[in-house]
Amino acid sequence: MDHLLPRLEEEERRRHRRLLFRHNKIPVRMLVPNFFTLLSLCAGLTAIRMAIEQRYEYAIALVVIAALLDGVDGRLARALRAQSRFGAELDSLADFVNFGVAPAVILFVWGLGGLPRGFGWIVAMVFALATGLRLARFNTMLEVEKPKWQSDYFTGMPAPAGAITVLLPLYLDGLGLFEVRTWPWLIAFYTTAMAALLVSTIPTFSGKLMGERIAREFVLPIFVSAAALVALLVTYPYGALTLLTLLYLGTIPVSYRRFELKLKEPAPQPSVGTEPPHVTREADVGEMPAGETKH
Repeated sequence: MDHLLPRLEEEERRRHRRLLFRHNKIPVRMLVPNFFTLLSLCAGLTAIRMAIEQRYEYAIALVVIAALLDGVDGRLARALRAQSRFGAELDSLADFVNFGVAPAVILFVWGLGGLPRGFGWIVAMVFALATGLRLARFNTMLEVEKPKWQSDYFTGMPAPAGAITVLLPLYLDGLGLFEVRTWPWLIAFYTTAMAALLVSTIPTFSGKLMGERIAREFVLPIFVSAAALVALLVTYPYGALTLLTLLYLGTIPVSYRRFELKLKEPAPQPSVGTEPPHVTREADVGEMPAGETKH
């Protein structure tokens, strides 16, 4: 065993000296997705500033923009074949700030700060920590093999969706139907429930459920729907975000039910002379579409 120690120590030193990029000259296409990640990080940090200044409508808008940019950088990285270890680390950091810290600060400054004995700050920290734990769990499951059909589901609520849904009390307050901030304990309970969904193992639908390709006849309707959604978000932001949040929360029981039914289906038996069913790594499943995209 002693004769192996020098070799192991040399391998450990070589591993620590390993560069993030393998070549001295990096193709420009490798940098493009990271620019979008940095833009999303700037949006998240600015959202924190807007919350401190009590300009909540701008803070909400910046969190939504960060979520959109987070979806763009991952797809762009895969399209350009620009995935890198550096991009993965930067993306994880940006996700924690944008979808963990920023919503927690917004909620604390807006409504949770009025709770006695610092309880509101504890609730805000719980949500931020839940986002960090959710990201850490994803990173540790990159090599876990799963059946291909499970790539249609996330494990728990993805971080961008958690950031959008946890701000539902602000949307309702913006609608002016009633004074939401008069119920701080209810806000604290809702925030804790969203934190629990982040770290849970409840399967939720992912963007891959729609597939990589769409039928030609659906192209124009999708463009029109996307334009209508953007128009609603710009014209009626609180109403549109409230509706989208409620619809998303309503899909969680449906996704859980469909996942359980799929698990109960008998596994297909490979015929003689055929290859075994394809399995997909968690890196292909994780949060590539929406939340914790790894470049």
